[in-house]
Amino acid sequence: MSDSLPPCPSCQSEYVYQDQELLICPECGHEWNPKEAAEEEAIIVKDFNGALLADGDKVTVIKDLKIKGSSQVIKIGTKALVRRVLDKKDHELDCKVDGVGEMMVTAKFVKKA
Repeated sequence: MSDSLPPCPSCQSEYVYQDQELLICPECGHEWNPKEAAEEEAIIVKDFNGALLADGDKVTVIKDLKIKGSSQVIKIGTKALVRRVLDKKDHELDCKVDGVGEMMVTAKFVKKA
């Protein structure tokens, strides 16, 4: 009902209401604390050296990477800016790569600059 409350994480219903600290879904009965849910949803992505990566980090490519569908190659040492960290199986980083543009990159092929 309210635009300020998130949809139910269980059934995606928009009819969520608040009862003190908890949010409750009347359709499926799911109850959750939005503060705890935000902490649990933090995406953990690590670079080649094991350093945590976050939105806005600057990274450096550690090996030559071929670009699918192109003859272009991202050379070792190329710098990139992480725009978003995503919860994906592969290509977790949405980056702006110097000289190439915007693309998805796998975290294990970069190191934090």
